[in-house]
Amino acid sequence: MKTLALFADVQNLYYTVRQAYGCHFNYTALWEELSRDGQIVEAYAYAIDRGDARQQQFQRILRNLGFEVKLKPYIQRSDGSAKGDWDVGITIDILDAVPRVDEIVLCSGDGDFDLLLQRVRAQGKDATAYGVPGLTAQALIRSATRYVPIEGSLLLRH
Repeated sequence: MKTLALFADVQNLYYTVRQAYGCHFNYTALWEELSRDGQIVEAYAYAIDRGDARQQQFQRILRNLGFEVKLKPYIQRSDGSAKGDWDVGITIDILDAVPRVDEIVLCSGDGDFDLLLQRVRAQGKDATAYGVPGLTAQALIRSATRYVPIEGSLLLRH
């Protein structure tokens, strides 16, 4: 059975799924789908910590599934803009995981990760990208070994 390392860009998933479908991403369905394909030996969810109770409950759900939840503080700038970007952290963690697994699974539509997936593939590993159709960068789709559109059972409709 192949080994997988799973990396979920929580902010990207939240905003793209909400924009496209008006609902939430189904992390349980993702975990079940990937577990049929291989053994998830590492799983990370990258989020911004705003310290509210609903968010903490969501983080507990992710931990119970098997994710290690990595948090950065939410930073509100004086000009009203916000900062909370995990791109560098995700990149470092993926590059660290490549020697330990057969496949990298990235859940994000962010085109900034296209070179990263190219590097994963250059090291002889599969790189799967999950993203929302129409909101996933074409460069990311082209860089992945396999692109999986987020739709159907991967959507958590109320």
